[in-house]
Amino acid sequence: MTNTLPYLTVDQLKRAVSIREKIESLQEEMYRILGGAIMPFVIPTKGKMSLAGRRAVAAAQKARWAKLKAGATDAGKPRRKMSPAARAKIAAAARARWKKAKAAGKNRL
Repeated sequence: MTNTLPYLTVDQLKRAVSIREKIESLQEEMYRILGGAIMPFVIPTKGKMSLAGRRAVAAAQKARWAKLKAGATDAGKPRRKMSPAARAKIAAAARARWKKAKAAGKNRL
């Protein structure tokens, strides 16, 4: 949706303001008729967390950090080790790749 406000004439702006005022007055009248039971077009606000709730969240977070610092087993999988034979095989393949690239006159793969 584009902003058409700069392109409106003064008469159009006056008409828009009068319509807006009518809407607001009708909303107030409806609110009075319904006895304050329903206030239309009001965005509900989020409730705030209680002090006890904040303390519970803080305690849980401290417990999680303590568990991680204590070296809990579920903190992560141990790193896998490669055998010396596998490392030698990968190194030999890399040397062969570079030998082929240098023979073709390349200085990068």
